[in-house]
Amino acid sequence: MIKQTISSYLYTYAWQTNEQELCRLEMRALFGFDVVSNILLASKKVEPSRSPFMRSRLDVLFEAENIAEIAHFAQNLVLGELTFKVLCLNKSDLGDMKKIQQNERHQVEREIGLCIQAEPDLTNPEVVFGLVWHDNRWYFGYYVEGEAIWFKHQQKPEMYSTALSTRVARAVANIAIPNPAGVRAIDPCCGIGTVLVEALSMNMDIVGRDINPLVVKGSRINIAHFGLQGEVLKGDIAQMTESYDVAIIDLPYNLFTHISVDSQFTIIKSARRIAKRVILVTIETIDSMVNEAGFEIIDRCVVTKGTFKRQVLVCE
Repeated sequence: MIKQTISSYLYTYAWQTNEQELCRLEMRALFGFDVVSNILLASKKVEPSRSPFMRSRLDVLFEAENIAEIAHFAQNLVLGELTFKVLCLNKSDLGDMKKIQQNERHQVEREIGLCIQAEPDLTNPEVVFGLVWHDNRWYFGYYVEGEAIWFKHQQKPEMYSTALSTRVARAVANIAIPNPAGVRAIDPCCGIGTVLVEALSMNMDIVGRDINPLVVKGSRINIAHFGLQGEVLKGDIAQMTESYDVAIIDLPYNLFTHISVDSQFTIIKSARRIAKRVILVTIETIDSMVNEAGFEIIDRCVVTKGTFKRQVLVCE
């Protein structure tokens, strides 16, 4: 890649209405703040393929109030033998900015492209530059498109009717482990491994565990199906002695299982013992139970699907 100074990063987002709260919770985990709009400017670099909501990242090289300044900057780019393409990303509404019509987008793409001293390639370029009109300024830089890896994980050999969707599971993994380096995680009620698959595909250090031998087997099959490597053991969370930095727990539901309130409380108390930080997913309001176990809920959101609601609680 060409050596240039990156000043900031501009991320574009898309979400379903029922998952906007989850998207913003993930933003807060990854960046330390959130935005209501579908475009976010930050100093932190995150791979767009990590998030199920992130569509692209622009590694900003230059910003200006008008396109002429961008064109002048582009004249000084040195690409050598590399081919390139310029894309205007305003093909839909971004924040308060309405989309730019196709003919106008192509016009600014050509204007900037003609200034770059290299060979253009609109089909298979080696470098893709992005151009965004946002908050009354033009932003120009390297364009990185996100890949919907979570979508590939939807079709598993082993399925479970009450499992989280892959989109929700991937976001929950990011909320639990925003900065994976040096973090040891566990999913002690892992079921068929939906969260494990998403976390392992992002190179997170996570292990699985479940009291049910059938779902343990299913989890192992799903992990192997996607070419991932991860440990899944059979066992009760109440009997665990090893500690972790974070635990992710999709609580068993009274609606679908015979688990009692006491059993749920045992899971939460055990999580308090084995992990410094816990992300709980629940279909019930369990604030008093969480507080009684010694946790403080520091952030939260609700994810809906029809009339079905899940709460995601960040507990420390």
